[in-house]
Amino acid sequence: MSTSILYDIPGPRTRLRNNVYALLGAIGLIVIAYFVYSKFDQAGQWSAKLWTPFIDPQVWTGQILPGLAGTLSAALVAAILSLLFGVVFGLGRLSEHRWLRLPSATIVEFFRSIPVLMMIFFAQAGAFDLFGYTMSAFTAVVIGLTLYNGSVLAEVFRAGITSIPRGQAEAAYAIGLRKSGVIRLILLPQAVTAMMPAIVSQMVVVLKDTALGYIIAYEELLNTGFRQLPATFANIVPAAIVIAAIYILINLGLGQVAHWLERRSRRSRLKAPRTSTRSTIPQGTVT
Repeated sequence: MSTSILYDIPGPRTRLRNNVYALLGAIGLIVIAYFVYSKFDQAGQWSAKLWTPFIDPQVWTGQILPGLAGTLSAALVAAILSLLFGVVFGLGRLSEHRWLRLPSATIVEFFRSIPVLMMIFFAQAGAFDLFGYTMSAFTAVVIGLTLYNGSVLAEVFRAGITSIPRGQAEAAYAIGLRKSGVIRLILLPQAVTAMMPAIVSQMVVVLKDTALGYIIAYEELLNTGFRQLPATFANIVPAAIVIAAIYILINLGLGQVAHWLERRSRRSRLKAPRTSTRSTIPQGTVT
């Protein structure tokens, strides 16, 4: 029997008890699911006529897909800008110069502490009140998402770089590299692999937070699929299920891409240069 340093291997009675608890938990979940299903059924939310709009191509091309395009475009632009923001201010927090380190820390801590919804609203309303400029909903959403998520990523980058053993940086300095080269060539490539789960998690947050654009009437997936469709067809539960499924599929796809990138990065770093196995001793030499 295999052993574990984390916990003792359960005996027959414990395994039986755990199986009983698991069975009771599964039964409880089934009962709760049936209760929810029956309540929705009594409200007529499972009626076929409420699901019919989702097999109509015009509903998809006229509302859901344009909303999905709005979500993905805002998320993509905000993700790219957030990564750039995070790299710049994360490295700024690691700077040896006080005049650069302190402002970077102040900006990061400030925008990390403000709700995203407030930044999105202020980006649009503040631009008009202060400058008389009517900012588009897309721009306001991207600004709000970039400032908040970029500040979070700045801390992720800083923590990832500082987690690399100091000996590697010291060895790089010993061979004549400058600090910029040490970070770019030695520390950052290794830190990216360690930071990948946190980066992907934050990208999922960026994608989901695009839904906050409803406060300024941005045409994204939640607005078009979960607010406009139920207002027309009175099918709020089917709309919620379909829109949630779309979000889940996108986030699962993003996670798979991240796992692929992480595996590829690990394989590329583990590859050793090929060395010749031929003997370099001249023929006829006695050894």
